[in-house]
This record gives sequence, C-alpha cells and structure tokens, in this order.
Amino acid sequence: MTQMLLGISPDWVPTLDNFVAGHNVELLSELGNALNRTQGERGFYIWGEAGSGKTHLLQATVQRAQALGLSAVYARASVPEAAQVVAVDDVELLDDAAQIALFALYNRLRESGGMLLVSGTAAPTHLQLRDDLRTRLGWGLIYQVQALSDEEKALALQQHAQARGFALSHEVTQYLLRHGRRDLPALLGVLDALDEHCLRLQRGASVPLLKEVMQMAKQD
Repeated sequence: MTQMLLGISPDWVPTLDNFVAGHNVELLSELGNALNRTQGERGFYIWGEAGSGKTHLLQATVQRAQALGLSAVYARASVPEAAQVVAVDDVELLDDAAQIALFALYNRLRESGGMLLVSGTAAPTHLQLRDDLRTRLGWGLIYQVQALSDEEKALALQQHAQARGFALSHEVTQYLLRHGRRDLPALLGVLDALDEHCLRLQRGASVPLLKEVMQMAKQD
C-alpha cells in the first residue's frame, strides 16, 4: 500500500516576490507601487496567452494587499463584491449580467480610490465584451504579460522547488523543460506531483522518478 504523507510539503502561495518577472519588470513594479499609494492610476488590465502568469499576478496582488491590511478579493470569471482591491481573472468569460456588474464596480472603485485588476487573453480592443466595459478597461494601465524564456522557466522551477522544501537538480529541470508542456502552470503542477511522489517513496527527485510521474499523468 502506498504510504500517504500529508501536511509535509508547505503550501505554495503565489506572491509578487516569487513571480519570475522576465520581461515583465515594469508591470511587477507598477503593481507594487499602486498598492502603496492612494493616488495615481489604480486600474490595470493585463493580458497574455494561457500560462503566461496573469493569474499568479492577480492572486499575488490580492495577497500583498491583504498583508498590508487592505480588504482584497480575487475572482475568476465572476464579479465579486467591492473591496479596496479587486482582481477579476478571465474577463472574456463573463456573461452579460456579469459584464454590467463589472462596469458598475469599475465606476465605484474609480470614485472611491480603490484598485481594480482585470485580466484577459487579448487586448481590450479585441475583447468580445460590451462596448462601455471595453472602453473602461482601456482607460487604465494596459500590459501584455510576456511569456518566460526557458532560462526564466528554469529559475521559476528552482524557486518553486525551494519553496516546497526539496532540491531540484539541473538534470531534472532540463528534462522537464524538454519533455513537459510549455506553459509554466503545467510545469509547476508536474513539479508538485514529483515532490509528492518522492515523499511517498522517501527518495530524492531524479529523472527516473520524473519519468514515472509524467507517465502516470498520461494514463490519468
């Protein structure tokens, strides 16, 4: 029977500090600055391909805001209640009613000095949304999240492994980059599965164990 080890690996939480910026240094800096000021631009629209890091940035900004004592909430494909900081992920998935709600929330936060972050898969002008909402999203700061290079992904994998408390060799990292999916969330998911597999077997991370994990994933 496979031994189950629970509560050993620390939970990994997306933060602004563990986001590998790559070519997104300016965006990362602007998010941090916006949280520390009450004036200036407080509306952000960020867009990019799947796996580029949009969700990480939105969740990390909410986490930082809460650490600063602000009310902050993250929602995916839905519109939450107003808070001092609100993050809405995957805006293109909102239905008509939710788009109206986001339009009203945008105006409310702009009047109150709150901070709104919205993400999508395309620039505002290319979104299939209500015209008034699309216009509002174009008023704030707009950034395209640039995907990481393989070297930057390797750094992200190393940081993720370190946060979970296990060593990741260069050989394991390179094998995962060569044979895993290209988007970072999928790579991190494989890394989490590798860590759990190693804990069950009480062995260190290695290429053979990584192959086993990737083979098991194909069979699921």
